[in-house]
Amino acid sequence: MTQKRKITIARGDGIGPEIMDATLKILEHAGAMIEPEFIEIGEKVYLSGNTTGIPNETWDSLRSNKVFFKGPITTPQGGGYKSLNVTIRKTLGLYANVRPNVSYAPFVKTKHPNMDLVIIRENEEDLYAGIEHQQTPEVVQCLKLITRPGSEKIIRYAFEYARKNNRKKVTCFSKDNIMKLTDGLFHKVFKEIAVEYPEIETEHWIIDIGMAKIADTPQDFDVIVMPNLYGDIASDVAAQITGSVGLAGSANIGDHVAMFEAIHGSAPDIAGKGIANPSGLINGAIMMLVHIGQADVATRIHNAWLKTLEDGVNTADIAKGGASVGTMEFAEAVIERLGQEPTTFKPVVYNNSETNNENEFKLSPVASDRINREIVRELDGVDVFLFNNQHSPDEIGKKLEELAGPEFRLAVITNRGVKVYPGGFPETFTTDHWRCRFQKSEGTESISNGDILSLLSRIQEAHLDFIKTENLYTFNGELGYSLGQGQ
Repeated sequence: MTQKRKITIARGDGIGPEIMDATLKILEHAGAMIEPEFIEIGEKVYLSGNTTGIPNETWDSLRSNKVFFKGPITTPQGGGYKSLNVTIRKTLGLYANVRPNVSYAPFVKTKHPNMDLVIIRENEEDLYAGIEHQQTPEVVQCLKLITRPGSEKIIRYAFEYARKNNRKKVTCFSKDNIMKLTDGLFHKVFKEIAVEYPEIETEHWIIDIGMAKIADTPQDFDVIVMPNLYGDIASDVAAQITGSVGLAGSANIGDHVAMFEAIHGSAPDIAGKGIANPSGLINGAIMMLVHIGQADVATRIHNAWLKTLEDGVNTADIAKGGASVGTMEFAEAVIERLGQEPTTFKPVVYNNSETNNENEFKLSPVASDRINREIVRELDGVDVFLFNNQHSPDEIGKKLEELAGPEFRLAVITNRGVKVYPGGFPETFTTDHWRCRFQKSEGTESISNGDILSLLSRIQEAHLDFIKTENLYTFNGELGYSLGQGQ
């Protein structure tokens, strides 16, 4: 007899307990070999004074069981509370967010009846690093972090997912026409790794037109991989145009731990009414069962769920004014159909070779010429950011040219990324946040951090208020920084 797999379960907040109980009832009747270990996270924990939403001792359960099945969580507004999902994903290294988006026409109304795409979203970095600062009264900033190792992990995962699931094409979305370094790195790594999968078709779209194509012709896509923020938005758009965000499940996969959930929120406005659709969590459970090697149970539940849709059994969100059933009634309808297969939809068949366990998607070694190459980094200058709401660009520029010293030359001053000195236009709108770019003077062989400190001392003595610096480097002779608009 197969030994039961211990998994950590959180019922969640809002409609979470209702849809979790319904889903667990289906798993029990389908013969899932799981041993639940329940934990308390979310709103109650937040409001008890824990700003993370998760007690310290709960981490032991997640790290020990390595599989987390989670209901939707409510994050209280205000008070500095951090997103629990982001905390769990980043703390446990759940770098790949996998969101299948399938249309169920004609039984679920949609304008895109042939849609079947999977969005694979990077889960740990990008703007979701959450590194923000306010340095002047008028300007705040958020650092966008894209790393080569993080990009390699998620892009290779996307190609491996496509190969193991008989998908034919992997598409990359980025915005590297504007963010040439950050998104440019993501796109560059995509092209490098694509060479290793010659049997898979590849393409790249700029995110804005790519999103438009998802909304207009989603059937043209198969697997799409993209950085964190774009993936968050695109996956919700894709789920909605299938007919309802309430149908989609989500997997968060790491090298050691995985988390499964519905993609929707806790919907407190309908909590306790017994009308919520458990389908998203059911589909998250199906992904979990495949992950832990219980493909036969996943197959049985998925086909029963499809047969339930075919038979016109719907919760209110799908029925849209027609006859509907409640949360537990829907679950019971799925249970009644266990062992049956759909007749309009193609029956689903999972096998354990598709299992996404912690050993299945271990990353292949990156090509040695990429990981072992020697990189020469040279200091090329410094961006000094000033707080200024008194002086004009010309006044600041002329003063800084005097302060540059023999090691540096003032190359440009920008405001919100637009050149304002030398040769700025009076029509350009400016704020109190000024980037002053100093680059190595012609004839200066090299500069050091000591030279930068001396420059900052001169700026300080001139009573100019510097608020941050960014060193400018070249890597193997290539610029490691972007030019300002108009530079």
